[in-house]
Amino acid sequence: MLLRIDKDKPDQNRLSKVIDCLKNDGVIIYPTDTVYTLGASIHSKKAFERICKIKNVEPKKSNFSIVCYDLSHISDFTLNLDTPTFKLMKRTLPGPYTYILKANKNIPSFFGYNKKTIGIRVPDSNITREIISMLGAPIFSASIKHDDTILEYMTDAEEIYEMYKDKVDIVIDGESCANMASTIIDCSESEPILIREGLGEIPF
Repeated sequence: MLLRIDKDKPDQNRLSKVIDCLKNDGVIIYPTDTVYTLGASIHSKKAFERICKIKNVEPKKSNFSIVCYDLSHISDFTLNLDTPTFKLMKRTLPGPYTYILKANKNIPSFFGYNKKTIGIRVPDSNITREIISMLGAPIFSASIKHDDTILEYMTDAEEIYEMYKDKVDIVIDGESCANMASTIIDCSESEPILIREGLGEIPF
C-alpha cells in the first residue's frame, strides 16, 4: 500500500492504518528528517527477520537503530548517560543525528545477544514521532539505498513503492525527503567520536 500522509499535519485515520500494520508484525517504509527508511515495531521478531531478509543481513550481525519519540525513551535501552552526553543529545534532538550509546539488557534478544552498543535516533519528523506516540513504543529502522551509488538514497515515494511493494506492507509518501543520511556520533566511550558526517552539522 502506498499511503500519502501530510508531513505537517499527519492524518490520524491514516496513521491508524500504519499502527495496525506495525502491531501485526508489519514492515513499513517511512520518511524521516533525513532519508526514507525501513521500520517496524521494536517488539516484533517477525518484522525484524523480514527486514534482515530485505537488507540481506544476518539477524545477529544487523546494525539497526532504535527510533524514539524523545529523550525519555532513550533510558529504556541504554545505560546511564553522563552529563555531557545528555546535554549534547538534548541540544541536537529531535534532529538528523544517530547516537551510538552503551546498550542495556532491555534490547530485544533477537537484535543479537550480548549487544554492547545501540544506535538511537529522535528524528525531527511529525510523521515519525506521531507513529511512535500512537504505537506506544519505539520502532527500529534500517535505511534503504538506491542502486545508483551516486544517488545513494531513494527520495521518491512512488519509486520506492514500485521497488518494495512486494517486500513491505506500507510505503508512506510524506512528500519530499532528504538524500543524505544522519550524522552518526559514537558516545559509548568517554569522548564523542564522529563516525559519519551526514545532514546534521557536527555539534562539537
